Amino acid sequence: MKVMCNKLLFLVFIILFSAKELNARNIEDKPRVIVTTDGEADDRASMVRFLLTANEFDIEGIINSSSQFHWEGGKGWNAFHPVSWIEEYINLYGEVYQNLLLHDSDYPSPEFLKSKWKVGNIKGNGEDNIRTEGAELIANVLLDKSDSRPVWIQAWGGVNTISRALKIIQEEHPERMKEVAGKMRLFLIWEQDETYQNYIRPNWEHYNIPIIISDQFDSMAYIWHKVLPEDIQVFFKAEWMTKNIIKGHGALCSVYENNQGAFNAEGDTPSFLYNIPNGLRSMDSPGYGGWGGRYKKIRNNVWMDPLPDSTYAYPNGQRSIHNSWSKQMENDTLSKKVAIRRNYFKPIWRWLDDVQNEFAARADWCVKDYSSANHHPEIILKRKMLNIEASPGDQITLDAGKSIDPDNDDLFFSWWHYNEADSYNGKTIPKSDLARTTITIPLDAKYGDTIHMICEVSDSGELSLSSYKRIIIRIKK
Repeated sequence: MKVMCNKLLFLVFIILFSAKELNARNIEDKPRVIVTTDGEADDRASMVRFLLTANEFDIEGIINSSSQFHWEGGKGWNAFHPVSWIEEYINLYGEVYQNLLLHDSDYPSPEFLKSKWKVGNIKGNGEDNIRTEGAELIANVLLDKSDSRPVWIQAWGGVNTISRALKIIQEEHPERMKEVAGKMRLFLIWEQDETYQNYIRPNWEHYNIPIIISDQFDSMAYIWHKVLPEDIQVFFKAEWMTKNIIKGHGALCSVYENNQGAFNAEGDTPSFLYNIPNGLRSMDSPGYGGWGGRYKKIRNNVWMDPLPDSTYAYPNGQRSIHNSWSKQMENDTLSKKVAIRRNYFKPIWRWLDDVQNEFAARADWCVKDYSSANHHPEIILKRKMLNIEASPGDQITLDAGKSIDPDNDDLFFSWWHYNEADSYNGKTIPKSDLARTTITIPLDAKYGDTIHMICEVSDSGELSLSSYKRIIIRIKK
C-alpha cells in the first residue's frame, strides 16, 4: 500500500511539474506587446478583437496616445475620445472573462489588464515633450533587465508617446540605447504624426530596430468594401457580422463599432494579427508574410509594403494619409488598376476568411461552453524541423497526418507554396490536399534560394478554423 501511495504521489508530482513547465514555456513563447491608441472608432473596434485575443500575448501596456487626426482639445472630427474608454472596454471584457477561461486558462484577468493601462501623450498632434505615465511605462519595460525578450510596440495612432519614452531613455540612460534597441520592435499604422521622422528616425533607426510602417492595413479600414474581393467581403457584410459578432455574444462584442450591422473599420488590427503565434512565423521576418501583411526592407531594418508597380516610389519623409498608396488606388475603376490594387492588398486579404472565422469563434467563447464552441486544430508534423536544407532534384516528404482537433472535427489539409515570400524565382510547386505529400525541389533552384511551404489544416466546424506551419527549405550545394 505504501509503495502504491508513493507511486501515486510521484505521478501527481510529475503531472504538476509538467503542467508548471508547460505553462512556463507557453509564457516564454508568447510575444510581448504594447498597444498605443488614439481611440478613434476603428481603434475601439480593434480593441474588442485585441481583448478577445489577449490569451495569445504577454501584454505589457495599453496606452492612450494622440495622433494627427485626434488629440485632446481637437474639434469636430479631430475630437479626442475620453481616455476612460479603455477602462470601460476592460470592464466589459470582465463580464465575459469567466466564460473565456473555459476555452483557454491563459486569458489575463481584468485586474491585470487595468494595471497595464496608462495615459500617454494626448495633449496635441505630435506632442512628445511632456513626461507621461504611458511614456514611462514603455521606457521601464524596455529598460527592465529581468526580461530580455523582444517587445513589440504597436502605434495604432501617433508615434508621439513612443517617442517620449525613447527620449526618456536617451536623456537618462544614453549608454543603454543600443541595448534597448536590441529588444524593441515597432509596428506603425502609418506615421500618424511627425515624431517618427523628427526624433525616432535620426536617433534610433540606425540601431537596426525591426520597424514596420504599414499601408496595406487599409484593407481592414474604412475602404474595405472598395478594395476587398467579393468572396472576402461576405465576411464583413451586415448579415455575417451581426450573426457572428455583434448580436448575442456578450457585453464586449455588444459595443463593437459597426456600420448598421456591417464591418466599419479595424485599421489597427493588422498590427496585432502580426503577433499572433499561429505557426506562420511572421515575427521571424516582416518579409515572410502572415495575418498582419508582408513587407519589404527599404532602408536599415525598416520595412514597408511591396511596390504596387514601378510607377510608385517610397516616400522620403513621413508616410501617412497624404501620400498613402492605398488612398491613391482607392477609387481606381480601370480593370488593370483594380488588378494592381487587389494584388497590393493580397498579403492581408488572402487570410481574412480565416481571420474572421477566428474572430467569430472567440465571440462564441464569450457565451458558450467548451463543447458548444469551435477551437483550433493542432498541427503535428512527423518532421519536427521547420528549417530544412535540400539540393535541386531532392524529394522531401511532408507529413501532418498525426494532427488532431480538440473538438473531434474532421480535418482538411493543404500544403501550398508561398512563392511571394521566398527567394526562389521559378515555377510554383503544385498544391496538395493530402495530409502526407512529397515535393520535388525544382532543378532550377539555386544555392541559397529559399522555398516556403505552408501546411494549412482546417476543421469541419460550421465556421472553419485553420492552423498553420511554415516549412522553409534552403537550397544547399
